[in-house]
Parts: sequence; structure tokens; C-alpha cells
Amino acid sequence: MKSSSKIKLELLPVEKNRLKVSKIKVSDIPKYKSIELSKILNVPEIRAMEIIAHVEFQSIPSIGINFAKDLISMGYYSLDELKDKDGAKLIDELEQLTGVWIDPCIEDQCRLVVHYANQRDNNKKWWDFTSERKKYRLENGYPANRPKKAWFEK
Repeated sequence: MKSSSKIKLELLPVEKNRLKVSKIKVSDIPKYKSIELSKILNVPEIRAMEIIAHVEFQSIPSIGINFAKDLISMGYYSLDELKDKDGAKLIDELEQLTGVWIDPCIEDQCRLVVHYANQRDNNKKWWDFTSERKKYRLENGYPANRPKKAWFEK
């Protein structure tokens, strides 16, 4: 797992304080079940699930807070939920959710997350999947319903 100093969490001051009082390090958050963390932090369980997911997703080399937010917005809260997914389909799902086509490097991150969920391989970074993505898109293209507007026009 990444050191807690590199994992970014958007916590309310009261949440930070409750973690501190409970002597819970950020890197230890995934060791808790969401129901336990929700009681410790006095937050709804869905909020505890989001906090755990942020830490778990950012434990993957080269994955940051923004992509962790994307995964959570798609309804994923653990790496186990991503094991049998397809990186190309994940980006298609995210584009449909946001209504814009997204920077191709995010598809590389989707591929990395699926790979990591299955292999727990710390040696890969998102850019290691660029050639795989390019080959796939050259052969398969994009879905016909892909949004026309780019992410930077949003």
C-alpha cells in the first residue's frame, strides 16, 4: 500500500478528528469493514464505503484521487468489484455517465485497475497499458453512442 502521505482524502474536520482520536492511520482504513468505520466516524455507511474505496483505489501505483472519485461515481467501492471487468468497457461506462468523451489516458487507468484487482501487481503503472489501449481501439474503435463532446469542453 502507498504511504498514507500520498493518499489524498477529502475528509471533513470532524472525520479527521475521529480518525485521530481512534488512532486510525489512513493506510489502515481498508482493514475496517464499512459498518465499523461508519460507527467510528459517526457517518452513514455509504460515506464509510467511499472513504475506504478512496484509500484502496489510491493504493494502486499511479492512481490518484480524481480517478478514485470516478470509480466511486460509477458505483465501485472495492477492487474485488473490478476483478472481472474490462478496462475498455469501464471507460465506455464512465463516458456515458459523464456525457463526455474522456482523455484516453483514463482508459489506461481503467485497464490498470482491472489488472491490479486481478494480479495485485505493483510493477505496472497506467502508462504501461497505453499500447494495449491503442491496439484495441485501432481494431475495435469506440461505441457508436460515444459522447461527441470532449471532457475539456464540459
